[in-house]
Amino acid sequence: MNYIDGFVIAVPTVNKAAYQAYAEKFAAVFKEYGVLNIVECWGDDVPPGKLTSFPLAVQCKEDETVVFSWMTWASKEIRDAGWEKMMKDPRFDPSAMAMPFDGKRMIYGGFQKLLEI
Repeated sequence: MNYIDGFVIAVPTVNKAAYQAYAEKFAAVFKEYGVLNIVECWGDDVPPGKLTSFPLAVQCKEDETVVFSWMTWASKEIRDAGWEKMMKDPRFDPSAMAMPFDGKRMIYGGFQKLLEI
């Protein structure tokens, strides 16, 4: 069964085009390592919440937008092998292309699918 990596970040709203270019560049690299598909979503109805919310989770500031994205792998084994290789790839060195967001506030994780309809 497919395996999913999910991410939530806060991107300065003025960096939307830069983020899209960054995402497109790295999508091609992810595909080289076995990712089947990638979805990038720019938030437009993401309420702030009082106890929990996407904005709270990534410490989103007023001039930032929440981005929610995920990538699908064929399996966890392929994902683990892909990430191991990617971490050694010089294209993933932060000096190769600066992130247009604060990576320290990114939340991410790997998920096994329970249901797909």
